[in-house]
Amino acid sequence: MKSTLLFLLPLFFLVCFQSFSQGGKWLKLETKGGLNLVEEQVFSDSLAKAAFIRTRFQELYQLGYLDPIQSVLLQSKDSLWLSVDTGKKFEWVTLRQGNVEPVVLVKAGADMKRFNQKPFDYRQVYRLFESIIKESENKGYPFAAVKLDSLERDGNRISAALNLDLGPFITFDTLKVTGDSKTKPKFLSNFLQIRPGEPFSQRKVQNGIQQIRNLPYLRWSGEPELSFQNEEATLYLPINDRRINSIDGIIGFLPNELEGGRLLVTGQFDVMLHNLGGSGRNYELHWQRFNQFSQNLKVAAFEPMLLGSMIDMGVSFSLLKEDTTFLNRDFRLSFGYRFNSDGYLKFFIRRQAGDLLTSSGLSEITALPEAGDFRFNNYGLNYAHYWLDDVFFPRRGAFAELEFAIGNKNLIQNTAIPPSLYEGIVLKTLQYYLQGRFEKHFYFNQQWGLFTRLSGGFVQNENLLLNDLFRLGGLQSVRGFNENFFFANNYVYLNVEPRFYFDTYSYFMIFADMGRLENNVQGLPVDNTFSAGMGFSLETGNGIFSFVYGLGGSNVQDFAFNLSKIHFGYTGRF
Repeated sequence: MKSTLLFLLPLFFLVCFQSFSQGGKWLKLETKGGLNLVEEQVFSDSLAKAAFIRTRFQELYQLGYLDPIQSVLLQSKDSLWLSVDTGKKFEWVTLRQGNVEPVVLVKAGADMKRFNQKPFDYRQVYRLFESIIKESENKGYPFAAVKLDSLERDGNRISAALNLDLGPFITFDTLKVTGDSKTKPKFLSNFLQIRPGEPFSQRKVQNGIQQIRNLPYLRWSGEPELSFQNEEATLYLPINDRRINSIDGIIGFLPNELEGGRLLVTGQFDVMLHNLGGSGRNYELHWQRFNQFSQNLKVAAFEPMLLGSMIDMGVSFSLLKEDTTFLNRDFRLSFGYRFNSDGYLKFFIRRQAGDLLTSSGLSEITALPEAGDFRFNNYGLNYAHYWLDDVFFPRRGAFAELEFAIGNKNLIQNTAIPPSLYEGIVLKTLQYYLQGRFEKHFYFNQQWGLFTRLSGGFVQNENLLLNDLFRLGGLQSVRGFNENFFFANNYVYLNVEPRFYFDTYSYFMIFADMGRLENNVQGLPVDNTFSAGMGFSLETGNGIFSFVYGLGGSNVQDFAFNLSKIHFGYTGRF
């Protein structure tokens, strides 16, 4: 027979329990039948007692006991002794798809067979409803509702059908930027995949909000809002531009000890430009020269959503001149894709080249030098995942990145080196490397936090050269040492940095860096490095001033005050 009244029983019991609980605080609840349980509780007020009883009955309904019988064994002003007989556990005969389209059930991951001749479990019904609603609201129906219809009961056996009311079909309207950001709405629309005229999707809205949090040049000035009018949805984005574009540099003039009477120009120059033209384009330039013979240069550009697609393109070139030993060049072309709000995957093509800078004395050597001439064409993947509350200045959350590349490396025979030294050496070999890092920010309270980072990597080839190796040391890796102080084919290091915040972006800190480095090319023993120090980062009106003082100890540097290092700089932002 029809049993639509069956699902009105919870409301009936709630009304009864409210009347029972108005005069008491002590409760004894005996459950018998399918479950045997005795509970005694003392509550501070009658509302808490009623909530407890309601929760117990909801648990019975979820377990399939839809027709429990309750009886009052004792009731006074402050006491209630309640007995509940669970009755028989209900079972499904069948649950039919009703008016729900099969494709909706498939995309929602719903398996209707789990309801045929199986015990009734309302938790499964709830999960089914939830999956159907989510699928509907991501296909243009944010006001969809689903319920059980055509209920039939035969004893303790139930059959029913799904009834889905989709509501009005909603499409996206134009995005509205309500903050002071100069970012173009068209760029944001393509970036978030929220385009006018397309079906509304709650998933796109939620992912879009998270993706904006992962853009370092934007910050929220309020909470995003959705407005539904005339069967269209408008997403309002209260975002402001963040001042992260930077130009800073240092220039120095020193007496040139090798060329008397002339000056040696040293220094550093950095330019980072983000979101140019409000379209997400980024450009970078970094140059360093700290002595007459060593310098490095890096230029990079990033173009989002190439030709209107969801593919980003990046290109970079770097050059490293290591005193009079070698010159390395590195060209990279990458293509990236955001396949969810927190993950970013890149495929890249990389061309690396190294050449010796001097031929003096090479004709007389009896073994190949540690550095050499090579060409390395490799292909790789880079994956980054964000769990940060603020990608520009995080206080809590985590970040992980992993990169792997493989390719063929060709040793180039240097004409200044005796040809006999290359005999028996395979000039074309397979080379690969793996690098990764994991950062975790702990937030204890408004003033105290902890930053930790674990980094590692290795490179493998039977003909490894000195200019193949990773370069470590300095402010961005192992502090207390000069920039690019170490060569390593295998490395792992840990940074631990407690912070005391005295302003939003300003803090004092102490640090300890521990590392394990291997350099098999030069045959050096394993280097277990350690460094410690302190410093601060100070936000000013137009930039950030940072100062770090560190002591580092390794196999080639004593842990001594006369070898301490000071890292400082000022980054102007606009």
